[in-house]
Amino acid sequence: MTPPPRDPATAAAPDGTREQDPSGGPGESARSRPIIELRGVRKSFGDHEALRGVSVDVHDGEVLVLIGPSGSGKTTLIRTINAIETVQAGDIRIGDIQLSRTSADGKAVYCDQKTVRSVRRTVGMVFQKFNLFPHRTVLQNVTEAPMHVLGMPRGEAEAKAMALLRRVALADKAHSLPHELSGGQQQRVAIARALAMEPRAMLFDEVTSALDPELVDEVLLVMRQLAKSGTTMIVVTHEMQFARQVADRVIVMDQGVIIEEGTPEQIFTAPAQERTATFLRRVLHQDSEVS
Repeated sequence: MTPPPRDPATAAAPDGTREQDPSGGPGESARSRPIIELRGVRKSFGDHEALRGVSVDVHDGEVLVLIGPSGSGKTTLIRTINAIETVQAGDIRIGDIQLSRTSADGKAVYCDQKTVRSVRRTVGMVFQKFNLFPHRTVLQNVTEAPMHVLGMPRGEAEAKAMALLRRVALADKAHSLPHELSGGQQQRVAIARALAMEPRAMLFDEVTSALDPELVDEVLLVMRQLAKSGTTMIVVTHEMQFARQVADRVIVMDQGVIIEEGTPEQIFTAPAQERTATFLRRVLHQDSEVS
């Protein structure tokens, strides 16, 4: 599904309102071709078809938020972007790399494993669980991949890691072990670790769902700052306020298909589909009960 034209470089201000990036954002030529493109993607788990011919474009600097009921295919979709999940059919392009292509018999054919690994370096991912190395310090967790995958010298990797830890307000925890941190802190370390590979885009899969409610805001703050800085982001979330304030575009999924997409204003104030309206009423009602 082809996205509507984007306003140049809009982002969330600290108070949650939308503000214009004074730099003007990427030019029209930079946005003319998506940096991530999925066409007719199908993915099944046994008899269950999790994705049923999904097509999505993501442009440089765009914040795309995926919402919808549990089991609608959101997580499966973003996991196909870096080949954590392989698809049975469909074309997937990441930058200049054709990750999968539909063959004459209608089945997806993937590129070689070396190229798949290069895609995973290009697209960073932060999961629901933090997946930190428990026996390594925060600093070591962030430097591991740049040193061993990118071949970065230790001194350079550590300097870069410290800059990223400052960015997520955890420089003082550099020599702590993961179990000494709160869940929110561990998730912020996971974000810094993904950023250390200098990805072209970041994928976030329900990164606040495993956190205690009081720790959610500190992770969302880091994500807001990333969005404001122009980081390309695809976010699966049930945090509706975050989606409304930070997204450039919202996609609503249900039963393995995209049922609606548009600006946050369109989706949250005047959804075109009754299924979208029903989902939002239920989620927003639950949020009001919690608050």
